[in-house]
Parts: sequence; C-alpha cells; structure tokens
Amino acid sequence: MKRITAVLLSCATGAASAADITVSAAASLNNAFREAAAVYEAAHPGDKVLLNFAASDALVAQIAKGAPVDLFASADQEAMDKAQAHVVPGSRRDFASNRLVVAVPFGSRLDLRTLADLRQPAVQRLTTGNPASVPAGRYTKGALEKTGLWGELEPKFVFGTNVRQSLDYIARGEVEAGLVYQTDVASQAEKVRTAMVVPTTTPITYPLAVIKGAPNAAGGRAFADFIMSPSGQAILARFGFGKP
Repeated sequence: MKRITAVLLSCATGAASAADITVSAAASLNNAFREAAAVYEAAHPGDKVLLNFAASDALVAQIAKGAPVDLFASADQEAMDKAQAHVVPGSRRDFASNRLVVAVPFGSRLDLRTLADLRQPAVQRLTTGNPASVPAGRYTKGALEKTGLWGELEPKFVFGTNVRQSLDYIARGEVEAGLVYQTDVASQAEKVRTAMVVPTTTPITYPLAVIKGAPNAAGGRAFADFIMSPSGQAILARFGFGKP
C-alpha cells in the first residue's frame, strides 16, 4: 500500500514521467519482477518501471478505484477475472506457473509427508494467505477441502494479508508450517525449507494484462512483451517459476 500511495502522489504532483511504467504485481513476484524491471530499464534508457506489490485481490481493488496502473500481473486466474472489466481486451496472457508447498522453518524436525500430517499435535499453528483475498490461500483452501481436512485445520491458521507475510511467519518460527509458493521458499532458502509439494485442484498460473485508460498503456504492453520474451522468461525461471 505504501508503494501505490507513493505512485499516486507522484502522479498527482506531476512528478511521474511519461516514460514511467506502473506495474501492479502479486507479492510472490517481488524478487523476479524487481530483477526484470532492472534489466528492462537498462535496455530502455529513460524508462522507469514503478513496481507495486500486494495480494492480487488488493491490487484489483486499487485498480477498480482508479489507481494509475499500466500493467497488472496476478497470481491466479480468479483475481484477473475480477479485474476483467478494467483490462484491455486481448491483452490478457499467462506468463508463469508455480507450485504450492508446505514449508517449515529451516531447522524444523517435523516429518510432514502428507497433508494429513498437519493434524498432528506438534503442528499448533499454520499459515497461508487469507483465502478471501490471496490466491495462495485460495489454492490452500481448495487443496484441503479436496482431502476433507479444511474444516479441521482452519482453526490452526494465522492468515497473512499476502503470501510474503505468511512466508515471514514461517521464517521467524511463529508458526510450525505454512502453505506458500515454491518460489517463496527459494527467496528465503536460508530460513525456510520445503517439506512437501501440495497438489492443487487447478494449475497455478499467472496472467498479466494491460489496464484500460492506463497512463502509459504502450509502456505496459512493452513490459508485458519483455516478460513474455525469452529474456523475461529466463529471469522468471531463475527465481523458480515455471512456463505458463
């Protein structure tokens, strides 16, 4: 929210350049998109990519309220569906995939091999993103409902406002385990580790789209094209993302 506020203020005061490209992206894309933005800017002197990270549904709400966004990158199809009325027709494309995992603090001795193992008394607290607004939480709820465990395990959950907040809970040892993305674990490999991969009811795919009435729609399309290019895909792959 602080980042979008800064963007709104800069636009309101006329400080934002015509070459600024404002990208609202899911929190799980933080590291990968920061590197992608740096590489893009190096290849396009004078252009500046302004990045705003939050839970996908929170970004949709900002866009619906008129936030000056050029490109939206979501962590699931549902959030992009909610934004559909605000995106340029034909600009929506899938650009990456991910996997849901059970992660634990790096030094944890828990032996977690199936989702049913999360029922054990040693697992007192769990975390994931809030299913009402965070894609990782929706994937988690779907996976646990499919196995009949959601009702029993829901009281154990401390929900994060985005998946990176849940990752921080795990890294600090404030929970015994959490369900986050494979790429999140990779971003803090010295503090958390993957205990198991979680099968999801639908594939985890990330779509992006240019926003209608964007201040710099051409810039949004250009950055989207870069993300879809071999160079952009190589950056995503380095951070653990798969092909769409």
